[in-house]
Amino acid sequence: MQCPECGSTRICKDGARYTNEGQVQRYLCRDCGFRFSEKSYKKSYKECQTNSNRQICALKVKNLENTTELNNVVGDKDQLEVNGKLLQFAFYCQKEGMKPATIRTFNSALKRLAKTANINNPESVKESLAKMQVTENTKVGYCVAYAIFLKFQGKSWNPPRYKYREKLPQFLPTEEEINGLIAGCGPKTATLLQLIKETGMRIGECLSLTWMCVNFEKNVITLSEAEEGSLPRVFRVSTKLLGMIGRQSRDTEKVFGVMKRGTAESCLRISRKRIAKKLSNPRIAKIHFHLIRHWFGTMLYHKTKDMDHVRRMLGHRNIMNTQIYVNMEQAFFAEQSDDYTVKVATTVEEATVLIEVGFEYVTDMDGKKLFRKRK
Repeated sequence: MQCPECGSTRICKDGARYTNEGQVQRYLCRDCGFRFSEKSYKKSYKECQTNSNRQICALKVKNLENTTELNNVVGDKDQLEVNGKLLQFAFYCQKEGMKPATIRTFNSALKRLAKTANINNPESVKESLAKMQVTENTKVGYCVAYAIFLKFQGKSWNPPRYKYREKLPQFLPTEEEINGLIAGCGPKTATLLQLIKETGMRIGECLSLTWMCVNFEKNVITLSEAEEGSLPRVFRVSTKLLGMIGRQSRDTEKVFGVMKRGTAESCLRISRKRIAKKLSNPRIAKIHFHLIRHWFGTMLYHKTKDMDHVRRMLGHRNIMNTQIYVNMEQAFFAEQSDDYTVKVATTVEEATVLIEVGFEYVTDMDGKKLFRKRK
């Protein structure tokens, strides 16, 4: 079976429709997202062009007859040529030492451009970029991918003047909101959220985590292969998180199995919408994985006031990337005082009690230990 929209064979069942004629099985294309039934598939398959592997619905052709979009529909020969070039480009990126995630991002951008432009013509790509309803940062990413694609072909171009703009999160969730979201999600999504909350890892780093990286005896998680050229890190985590990880299936080498980033994000979107409605808190519906990483970095700097420590915990190679958490901490905690409550411990028992209630060790003086806690 092929998708009548794009010709892909990556088809899965997507529920049933009940009609006067009885139950009709519905299908979903994993590549383009087109939903169809078996009857509509057979009908459109016969009506489509017979000399093309990329079947185009006859109704779609009729709607596009008087538009310029019909001219952009890629034929069988051109489509095979584009796919062949993208495959060669992927091998080129591998030889250049690029990471698999980078290669997937570049190929996804080029496929998106190929839908509305002739990727062999830079002017056609510029025109397509100008009409795209996406953010300017996304267009910058497309330009980078296309520039490397042209370099692979031995060509160059004069790229449009799009500028990447740094963005700060519009809000930071509270710890209570994050805990509420974790409590309402399924076991695997909740474990992902708790892992990011305690370590500040990226979602891709969490999904690549293997069982060998988790030390249940020492309460330690080791991230040996970080994303985006970041530094490897070691985290000491809570018994609660290790318990949640221990309940995951061990059928595969990875802690979260074969779960992909898109699947994780889709599960989170569904859960947070339901939880936000249940708790009457629309802020929860805006929480995403990377926002919790921002929360971790901001709270860590708020507690330690040590930017280099935050940099190492987040894996940043350049401390300028950590500067945003200083700005966020100053903005979100400007109303709080930097005054401390100071306690003195003369015995191990007194020091233990102070640490249990949140005091942190400062220094020794006259044989006694000084502890402090922010008011």
